[in-house]
Amino acid sequence: MSTSSSTAVEKNFKREFLKIVFVVFGVLLICFSIFFLNHRENNKYIIETLEINGSAKEGDALFKINCVGCHGITARGLVGPDLHSITQRLNDKEIIKQVTGGLTPPMPSFEIDPVNMSNLLKYLHSLE
Repeated sequence: MSTSSSTAVEKNFKREFLKIVFVVFGVLLICFSIFFLNHRENNKYIIETLEINGSAKEGDALFKINCVGCHGITARGLVGPDLHSITQRLNDKEIIKQVTGGLTPPMPSFEIDPVNMSNLLKYLHSLE
């Protein structure tokens, strides 16, 4: 009789274990799918932005509207860092991710279309 009760316990344990494995697998699959789709959209945006030859003049105007509060009118830094050598420290993809994602607090994220992002990149390159 002890064998049959232990077999029943083992079957219940296996059943519960398999449920947990399937739930964990499902959650991981959902997380991976969300990450993959988001990453793919970001890459499309970055590629589109880098294909555009922006205008430093328009990037300067955009900078003065959105960025001077933290980086200063001459981009030498206030709350945010000095941006005069930013294109030597970060590549264009990293800069795009920083601007659109606000990766380092207290920098906010910005929704910016590829043309304006390209203009801002051109402006940042002009600060070297």
